[in-house]
Amino acid sequence: MFRYLLLALIVVPFLELYLLLAIGRQIGPMPTLAWVLVSGLVGTALSRREGRRVLRHWRESMARGQVPEEGILSGVLVLAGGVLLVIPGVITDVVGLLLLLPPVRRLISARVRRTLERKVRAGSMHVTTFGGGAFGGGFHASVGGPFPGGPVPRSPRTGALEPDAGGTEARRPQDPQPEVDAEFTEEEPRRS
Repeated sequence: MFRYLLLALIVVPFLELYLLLAIGRQIGPMPTLAWVLVSGLVGTALSRREGRRVLRHWRESMARGQVPEEGILSGVLVLAGGVLLVIPGVITDVVGLLLLLPPVRRLISARVRRTLERKVRAGSMHVTTFGGGAFGGGFHASVGGPFPGGPVPRSPRTGALEPDAGGTEARRPQDPQPEVDAEFTEEEPRRS
């Protein structure tokens, strides 16, 4: 994966420069410069709008007590799309615009989620959560990820639970339903 990223960081700037020069020869330097500036401004405006939309949907879902349909990855993809639109170039503009489209973000998010789920289930990736204070009291290491009843990593040699970084055995939290002491008030949603 690192090799592909490094290759992209080396190759893409040269491709972008080549394409900008080729377009500049065809339509002239001033229209090319104007296109670069306009795409940067449009990218900034679109990413702000989409970012606000994602955040608004998050807030509405959380206010209804539901899990947001668009995950954190969707917000990250909006940010990446905006950054790519600000970077001058044809390839980055096309990819940036694609990342700002909700159907494309849903497609990418679903693929990333499936990949992560597969890795967690296969045991090649471990997810550890830490709870404490008002949310469960004390330190707990939850191994196996967000899937109830998911695999607990075991040593391939001995079959025992794998130790965590501190040398103690990893274990699931004792209290499956931690108690949260909180007060809630209903407020009218703010309109922006």
